[in-house]
Amino acid sequence: MDEERHERIRAVVASIPEGSWCSYGDVAAAAGERSARLVGTVLREDGADVPWHRVLRTTGTPAPHIAVEQIRRLTAEGVLVVDARAAKDQRHVFPAPEPEPTGRSCT
Repeated sequence: MDEERHERIRAVVASIPEGSWCSYGDVAAAAGERSARLVGTVLREDGADVPWHRVLRTTGTPAPHIAVEQIRRLTAEGVLVVDARAAKDQRHVFPAPEPEPTGRSCT
């Protein structure tokens, strides 16, 4: 993966507000990527200095191997977690990306 894609994913994760969460797919889409797994790879390899704990599965659940720490961090920020699932109403929604200009005129 090239450095630009890597940094774009990290920037999206860094922009998730405290007290909210996003799915891996949400982050991928906001970064212009197709693969949610790529987001997980970036966070695993280089996510220590971004709020990695704000990225969950689409169901609002953490990955089992980091669940305890992730839930601890989220609840410390005010995210309601019940039965190891983050509250849906605290899911952050990124604004829709602007469409790419096509160079074609509408007239």
